[in-house]
Amino acid sequence: MAFTLKSYVPRSVYGRAALILILPVVVVQLVVSVIFIQRHFDGVTRQMSRSAALEVGLVLAQVDTAQDLATAQARAGALGSGLKIIVDLPTQVAAPPSDQRDFWDLSGREVGAILHNALPQVLAVDLSSDPRNVQVWVQTLHGAMRLAMPRVRVSASNPHQLLVIMALASILMTGVAFAFLRNQLVPITRMAAAAEAFGRGQNLPYKPRGAVEVRAAGMAFLDMRARIERQIEQRTLMLSGVSHDLRGPLTRMKLGLSLMDETEDTAALLSDVQEMQRLVDEFLAFARGDAQEEPSLVDPAQLVADIVAKTQRGGQDVALGACHGQGHLRIRPQAVTRALDNLLGNALRYGTQARLSYHLTDRSLRLVVEDNGPGIPAAQREEALRPFTRLDAARDPNHGGGVGLGLSIAADIARSHGGVLRLGQSADLGGLMAELVLAR
Repeated sequence: MAFTLKSYVPRSVYGRAALILILPVVVVQLVVSVIFIQRHFDGVTRQMSRSAALEVGLVLAQVDTAQDLATAQARAGALGSGLKIIVDLPTQVAAPPSDQRDFWDLSGREVGAILHNALPQVLAVDLSSDPRNVQVWVQTLHGAMRLAMPRVRVSASNPHQLLVIMALASILMTGVAFAFLRNQLVPITRMAAAAEAFGRGQNLPYKPRGAVEVRAAGMAFLDMRARIERQIEQRTLMLSGVSHDLRGPLTRMKLGLSLMDETEDTAALLSDVQEMQRLVDEFLAFARGDAQEEPSLVDPAQLVADIVAKTQRGGQDVALGACHGQGHLRIRPQAVTRALDNLLGNALRYGTQARLSYHLTDRSLRLVVEDNGPGIPAAQREEALRPFTRLDAARDPNHGGGVGLGLSIAADIARSHGGVLRLGQSADLGGLMAELVLAR
């Protein structure tokens, strides 16, 4: 039952706020309407019907005490004229077999019941033939008599005006309340949009507004964003300094080795120096990420085509796969290019061919890199995305002396764009399939 109700509850803040406002108003209106109809509307109808029954009884008494029909007609006509009742004696209109009323006429049931209880001589009561009048057939000593009187004399008029005023007032007050509530919801939605944009690597301007609690949450978000930005900046500056300090000695070592005679030992030392240089660059790329690059509108079709063309010019077997969707999205193109270069480098390191494709939707961009290599076992795919994690020699994402950062850099770039990096198995090529998903 809870799951069924939850499926009908709005998921947005505005929808739930509207439900909170409208539902109590509707319930209150229903309760007030029921109480009004039962205690006021029905009560007034009973009182008016009893008064009408007294008037009908008075006419009946005058008719029954008359010595002849002519006297009865004269008395009934004179009394009916004073009471505003049309009297037909004897009537030529046959009485219906039972009381007649519309099924929605709740007060009509009370009118008929009171007339029958007050006057046993009542044959039938008709409230449906003429909505404006009530017709009552009464058995007298001089034959059946039909009396007609306005409906407003036996029952209270339907409270349409009151209900309409209640509905209009409720709509007006609900609109006013929703306008005030919207002023409290807008700051929350703006803070959510700023937080979502920050998760994608964008920095939207945001100023806390609204109630005290909402302002406190907004200030906490701004403090958190500032701390994260300072941490990223400090990490980048620290690793940049370390890289700069290490590059100086490495450059001098390379220069010294180049001036020495080429022997087996110097060649080994030069290889070690080059490996150290590559490790330093890889550490710096991981630490820097894409925080220093501003996002821009990019055509994914052009981006993918340029990467494939660049890789093919290097003599690598990279094919352009299926491309679905057209449009632009805001990303950091250099960072995404670096992530795809890492994925294609890993694909070509362990396979002989690779394929790059993309699928653009209204909500995301999915970049897929596939190869025909040995792949990564399903049990080790999550571990392969962790920094400084090296797999076995069959499929090490940084084979050749790496430190386990190739896939980590790609995953970090995906997260900075509000996306994720997923690893799987290529159905066509049989090797690893890496899906770089970027939020749009």
